[in-house]
Amino acid sequence: MDKKRTVCLTGHRPRFLPWGYDEERQNCKLFKEKLTEMLLEEIENGYSCFLTGMAEGFDMIATELLLKLKEEKDIEVIAIIPCARQEVRWKRDQQLRYRNLLCECDDKIVLSSHYTPGCMLERNMYMVERSALCFACFNGRPSGTEKTLKFALERDCQIRIINPENFRGID
Repeated sequence: MDKKRTVCLTGHRPRFLPWGYDEERQNCKLFKEKLTEMLLEEIENGYSCFLTGMAEGFDMIATELLLKLKEEKDIEVIAIIPCARQEVRWKRDQQLRYRNLLCECDDKIVLSSHYTPGCMLERNMYMVERSALCFACFNGRPSGTEKTLKFALERDCQIRIINPENFRGID
């Protein structure tokens, strides 16, 4: 993985997204269209490796879009998994979605054999340290995403943000 061509993805879980888990809502569909445009821009700018933390919400949405783009673009999608079995407490449909996405990723890196209180933040720092660009779904509120963005700034990592709140009133 070439740091100069690598992007890490970070963003909110469903509870912080205006559509929650309902990705069939119009605001989510428009969010996905805009996100696809933004990801394509970064691919055209020379980024070819995308690191995803595979969390519910933004991570899985972005991963799905990147895997679709991978059908036509020469990119690599790598899952950076904070701990083995991170998905075990999720809803069954989200577990299935997660496992299907993992099968399509080019590589999977599991950072810990078990959950620890800091493993999600450690995953985010791992991704930032290996990336030139941090691509975030961020609504401006205090969160793990905010901590990751602060860490990215400290590491002179470029930042690109899409705010899910901009798609709130569309339904």
